[in-house]
Amino acid sequence: MSALMKSLGLDRLTIDERIALADELWESVEAETAPGSRLTDAQKTELDRRTAEADADPEGGIPWEQVKAEMLARAQQVRS
Repeated sequence: MSALMKSLGLDRLTIDERIALADELWESVEAETAPGSRLTDAQKTELDRRTAEADADPEGGIPWEQVKAEMLARAQQVRS
């Protein structure tokens, strides 16, 4: 356990208490972070471009089931 966790007394918490604390910390970070604020302007622009492209041709994508099946097949080949 890290020195910081020990100095804060977190080493005395039970596993369930530490998990609950981690959840609360994460929720506090999410609450203070505006949606999408972690993206750069270039990333936002690219996301907007891809969204517009998908909206313009909704049938142009590959269904998730097909992508998943192909990836599982590839993974199986690598393991063999």
